[in-house]
Amino acid sequence: MASDNTGPENLSDILAKLFTARGWGRKTERVRLETAWAETVGPERQADTRVMAMRRGVIEVEVKNGVLLQELAQFHKRRLLTDLRKKLPGTAVTDIKFRVGAW
Repeated sequence: MASDNTGPENLSDILAKLFTARGWGRKTERVRLETAWAETVGPERQADTRVMAMRRGVIEVEVKNGVLLQELAQFHKRRLLTDLRKKLPGTAVTDIKFRVGAW
């Protein structure tokens, strides 16, 4: 039997493993992303948009109609990206992809 001489584990390491095993970290990140989006897009557009996912730094957002998609993509995307990067330090936000969805 090989002995492990590393000693006791740090509580933070144990909690990190537990959070990962239970999926709690993903839920926390999801809430953090949704909160940042809601603050960034503002109340006037929040009801018509929803964050679907974040993959490889790209935030995928579903919008209610094509007009809103064009408005966000053409006129607000740069500001939205800048604001999201400020609200999500430590998260590499590289792009936002919009798509029309059916609620």
